Amino acid sequence: MKTVSTILSLLALCCGCASSRLDMDPTLLIQSPTGAELGVSTDYGVVFLGNRTRAGEIEVTAWFGDGPSIESTVVEPVGGGLYTAETDIRLPWVDLSFRSPVPGESLTIVGRYGGEKWKRSVRVVQDPRVPSGLILTVPRDLREAPSQVGAGVFADDGRLVGLVSGRVRLTSNGVSTDYITAFGPTQLWRLVVHHREDPNKRRWVYRDDVL
Repeated sequence: MKTVSTILSLLALCCGCASSRLDMDPTLLIQSPTGAELGVSTDYGVVFLGNRTRAGEIEVTAWFGDGPSIESTVVEPVGGGLYTAETDIRLPWVDLSFRSPVPGESLTIVGRYGGEKWKRSVRVVQDPRVPSGLILTVPRDLREAPSQVGAGVFADDGRLVGLVSGRVRLTSNGVSTDYITAFGPTQLWRLVVHHREDPNKRRWVYRDDVL
C-alpha cells in the first residue's frame, strides 16, 4: 500500500507542476540603461531584436506562476538582427516553429504594457514590397498605440513563429494601410544554429525563490 500511496503522491506532484507551468508565459522584458524592449524565451534560448541594446549588461524579467523574476545577464549577438542572453535559471519557454505562415492565416501577438500581458489576433498579409519576414494586420484597438518591438507572434498550436519588428505603411491605388512587421521563421533559425554551436553554454541552477 505504501508503494501505491507513493506513486499517487508523485502523480499529484507532477500534475501540480504541470498546472504551475500553464500559469507561466514566455514573454520577457529586456531592460538596459538605454531602454526596454520585449523578447521571448524559447526552447533554444532567449531571443530579442536588440532594439534598445546590442551589447553589455541587461536585466531580463520573466513572469512565473507566482510573479516576476529579474535575472542579470549580458547580450550575445546571434546574427541577422537577432540577439540572445543566457540566464542562470530556466525561464518559462515556448517551442519555436519553422513553418512559414500563409497569407490569410490567423496568428496571435502577445505583448506587455507596464507588466500587464495582452493578446491580439492578427492575419498574415503578403506583399512583394516586403520580401522578407511577416506582414500582419493591425488590430483596431492597437492602431494608435506604438508597436511593441520584440512581442511574440504565435501560431494556433502555441508555437512561436515571429517577433514584432515595427510598422510599415503600404499604398495601393492611392489608399495607404498600416501593417505590423515581424521577423519570421526564415530569420529565427539563426537562434537554433547559435544554440547548438555555443561551446560555453551554461547549466541552469535551481533556486528556492523560483517555482
